[in-house]
Amino acid sequence: MSQKSIIIIGAGVAGLCAGIYGQMNGYQTRIYEKHKIPGGLVTAFRRNGYLVDVCIHWLAGSGPGFFMHRYWNEVGLLEGRQFLQHDSYGVYRASDGRTVNFYCDPDRLEKHLLELSPQDALVIHELAEGVRLGIRFRPPAVEQYESGRWEWIKFVIGVLPIMKDVQKWSKLTVGELAERFQSPLLREDLLVLFEPDFSVFYMVLSQMGFMYRHQAAYPVGGSLPMALTLEKCYKQLDGRVQYQTGVEKILVEGERAVGVRFEDGHEERADVVSSAGDGYSTIFKLLEGKFVDQSIQAMYENWKPFRPMIYVGVGVKRTFPDFPFSVEGNAFELRQPIVIAGEEHTMLPVRIRNEDPSFAPAGKTVLTAAIYTRYEFWKSLAGDHGAYEAAKECVARAYLEALEQIWPGISDDVEMINVATPLTFERITGNLKGSITGWKLTPQQAMSKVPRSLPGLENFWMIGQWVYPGGGLPGGVATAREVIWRQCQKDKKKFISQQGILST
Repeated sequence: MSQKSIIIIGAGVAGLCAGIYGQMNGYQTRIYEKHKIPGGLVTAFRRNGYLVDVCIHWLAGSGPGFFMHRYWNEVGLLEGRQFLQHDSYGVYRASDGRTVNFYCDPDRLEKHLLELSPQDALVIHELAEGVRLGIRFRPPAVEQYESGRWEWIKFVIGVLPIMKDVQKWSKLTVGELAERFQSPLLREDLLVLFEPDFSVFYMVLSQMGFMYRHQAAYPVGGSLPMALTLEKCYKQLDGRVQYQTGVEKILVEGERAVGVRFEDGHEERADVVSSAGDGYSTIFKLLEGKFVDQSIQAMYENWKPFRPMIYVGVGVKRTFPDFPFSVEGNAFELRQPIVIAGEEHTMLPVRIRNEDPSFAPAGKTVLTAAIYTRYEFWKSLAGDHGAYEAAKECVARAYLEALEQIWPGISDDVEMINVATPLTFERITGNLKGSITGWKLTPQQAMSKVPRSLPGLENFWMIGQWVYPGGGLPGGVATAREVIWRQCQKDKKKFISQQGILST
C-alpha cells in the first residue's frame, strides 16, 4: 500500500513537529513556509554583532517529570542542549528604590513579601499556598487521547484532593488577586508581571510549579537553534520543507481537503492537509469561512488573543552584573512617563540578557523589551513606509529616553537598536493582529478545549497555538503529536513515537 501524503502549512514548531511525527509513522510529509527560515515566531536575528531573540524565555518540559519532556525528547529537541535554571520569575523595581522579587520558591516568596507588606499577611500566605499547590499539581503523564479512559480516570482520582483549590485559583484572575493587596507596591508588581485578566492558576501557579521543579528552564542559545534542531531532525527522517512558498488557498473537493494552491498559482495535491499557521487566516481566508459553526464564529469574534507587542532590542557596550537572571526580567517604574505609539507608559520592561554569552560579544549586553501596543495604530501606517519608519524611530527614541532614567549616560554605549512592530510579526507569520502567542489564558479560555478539526471538512487538521489556549512551544508539539496520532487511528495504524530515534 502506498504511503499517504500530508501537506503541512507552516514550518514553525507545530509544523516541524507534525512533520517529524508524520515521517516517523510512515506518511510522506511536505512542509511549506512563507518565511525564508524555520521557526515561525521561534526566531532570532543578528544586528551589528548582537543577537535579538524574540521568543524563548523558558521551555516547559526542559526537565523530567512532565509529559512535555518526553514529547521534546521524541522530536529530538533536548539532546545535547544546555539549560539554565532560574529562581525568580520577575523583578519589579519601583522608582523609590524598593524592589519586589517574585521568587519561584514559595517559602522565599512568602518571607520576602511579608517583609515588604506585613499588613497583607493573609493574602500573602494564601498566594504562597497557591504556589505550593502549583508545585504539587502534576498534569497527566500522557494526553487523554492516548492514555485511554481508565488511565484518565486514574489521573482524575489522583487530583481529587486538590481539585477544589485548583478550580478556585483557575477561576480567579490576576486583577482580582491584586485587588486583595493593601500595598500599592505589591498590587503593581502583580499587574506588571502578569496581565490582569489571566487565570491565576494557569498563568502563575502552574508555571511557578514547573520552574520550581526545574521542568521549565532557559535553553542556552535561545530560539533559533531550537528551530534549526527541529528542521534537522525532520530532514533526517527524509522530510521535505520548502521556504518562501506562501499558501493562498486550501483546495477542497466535496467535503475533503485535497491540497493547496500557492501564491504563484500552482497547486499541489495530498491525501491530508494540516495548517500550522494563523487560525483566523486558515479558517476565513485559506478556507473562505466555509467550514465554521457557531462556536468557531463566536471564538474569533469574542475570544481574547494575547495583545500585540512592539519588540525592542538594544545592544550596549557594558554589562550589568548586579541584575541576576529571571524569567521575565525587570520592570522599572519610570520617574517620568514616556509616550510610545500614542500611548503613555509609566513602566519599562527590560530583559537583561547576561545569562547567554551567545547574545553579545564579551563586555557587551543585549537588552530587550516586549511592550504592549495597539494594532490599529500600526495598521493605519501600513500603506505609508515613511510614516511607519518614522513611528519606529519615535519608539527607539522613547525607549532610550526611558533607559536614561534607569542608567544615566547609557545612550553613549548604545551600538544597536532594533524595533519590531505587530506588522513585523503579521508579515512573517500571518498571525492575527500580530499576536505572538495565540489565545490568552483567561479563566474561560484556559479551560476550553479547541477542536483540531473543522465541521464538515474531512482530511484536514489544525495544529499550533490557535487550537491550544496559552500557545507557545508546548502547544506546537502537543497538537502536532495529537493530530498524527488521530490520523494513525483513522488509518488503523499503530502510532510510533520512539524516543532516541533521532541523532542530532
